[in-house]
Amino acid sequence: MVMRDVQEDPQVRHTPYTIRRKNRRVIWRNEDHIHMAVWRNRKPLEREVGGNTRDGTPGSWFKITIPYGRKYDKTWLMDSVQSHCSVPFTPVDFHYVKNWARFFVQDAGVASALMEVSYKICDHENRKISILVSPSAEPYSVQYKLEPKEMEQLKLTMNKRYDVSQQALDLQRIRFDPDLVDHDIDIILNRRNCMAATLQIIEKNFPKLLSLNLCDNKVYRLDGLSDITQKAPTVKILNLSKNELKSARELDKMRGLRLEELWLEGNPLCYTFQDQSTYISAIREYFPDLLRLDGQELLQPIMVDIDTPYLIKPCKESYKRCETLKNLVLQFLQEYYLIYDSGDRQGLVGAYHDEACFSLTIPFNPEDAAPSSLCKYFKDNRNIKKLKDPYLRVQLLKHTKVDVVRSLCVLPKTQHDFSSFSVETWFQTERMLCFSVNGVFKEGESQSSVHAFTRTFITIPASNSSLCIVNDQLFVRDTTHNETQSTFFIPVPTPTSSSMPTLSQEQQEIVQAFSTQSGMNLQWSQKRLQDDE
Repeated sequence: MVMRDVQEDPQVRHTPYTIRRKNRRVIWRNEDHIHMAVWRNRKPLEREVGGNTRDGTPGSWFKITIPYGRKYDKTWLMDSVQSHCSVPFTPVDFHYVKNWARFFVQDAGVASALMEVSYKICDHENRKISILVSPSAEPYSVQYKLEPKEMEQLKLTMNKRYDVSQQALDLQRIRFDPDLVDHDIDIILNRRNCMAATLQIIEKNFPKLLSLNLCDNKVYRLDGLSDITQKAPTVKILNLSKNELKSARELDKMRGLRLEELWLEGNPLCYTFQDQSTYISAIREYFPDLLRLDGQELLQPIMVDIDTPYLIKPCKESYKRCETLKNLVLQFLQEYYLIYDSGDRQGLVGAYHDEACFSLTIPFNPEDAAPSSLCKYFKDNRNIKKLKDPYLRVQLLKHTKVDVVRSLCVLPKTQHDFSSFSVETWFQTERMLCFSVNGVFKEGESQSSVHAFTRTFITIPASNSSLCIVNDQLFVRDTTHNETQSTFFIPVPTPTSSSMPTLSQEQQEIVQAFSTQSGMNLQWSQKRLQDDE
């Protein structure tokens, strides 16, 4: 147990059964350590204030730490703290230390007020958020703040690099700009003071900035860029290529920026993904409005907003006669399968709820002697009638929209025949719509094989008059003979006896045996055997 900032009252120190009033105890856990902090009241904070300012006057800097603050949206978190704090404050040098959020304030009164906010804010899971306060030296960005002459020179340099017509600022290799080097000014964007100065100039001088190029600056973390959502919220194009970013989690520090184009090529993080689809999916998790990634056009995702859902009015007539419901479902299916069959299924991430589930089932028994055309789906098969392993049952149930779309991306490429679809709506309330769709699709690069499917969607309404999927269950099987013949309505010429070559006795016996096993007539059996050589 690590004890820190413990205040002992000498009057009650040796009377363990005395009730100690006005004390406040905070306990939190981090890995294998338990930390405890005890404050008697607000006075200790003021007494611990030392001379920690650069000009030698009594300082009052305090470090504010929010355990596990990384998992929360920064804007929501800071707005919540501000609204609950009795004293207005300006957070300085907001950044993350592992999973903890941290910033600084310069006033004992503000620090004491922030202590009172601890455990008064609840997250979306109704968990109370703790706030830890401790005296601190000046934060790095303040201690090494650029001098006025340096700020002025940096502003002049940035003005030269600004394209007014494009509202674009090019800070590529800014450290080696001759105008800065000649004045012995070292701008390293990994340092929070340098990035803070850069964003401060952008906020004051380029308030309508659309494009920001930070290429080739050896940036390996984005702590200093976390304020870009407040300082430069209009940025739509961001170039971070040829830097040293090792993890996509760094992008979480800029969550909330409505980017449409992002460049990351040349960063080590690009090589941590198994394929392009997984890479796109991971990046879009942070920037759902993204249209271009590393210069590549992305399919427009299906966007849903479940914060203010509209209501699905139940039909007084039968479902078949309810044109509104019919059009809603058909439009959803058309948009969904247009992206699903495009080859890039990343655009489907917006169609799913954050906590959506997906599973795949096939009627395939690995003990069957004959090979199955569904073997590609076997590793993802969650047929609980045959699957007895409880671990696999959990593992094969994909949970969260990112996992769902990632699993859809690894399934074979398809082309669905929309004319074969049969839709049944089997449950409906104002807040939920459940329906199933049956049909056929071609599979694979050559799309030579045909399968049938049944897909069951459980959806909730979204504000844009669309549907948001909360549960998706896909069942794939082999087609029947009639389904295969009618697939995609492609007329097939009937073979004639004149087009059939003469067969040997042995070949005739093979055709007869195949016709008996397949159920096809002799002419079609012979043609199929010839086509397959």
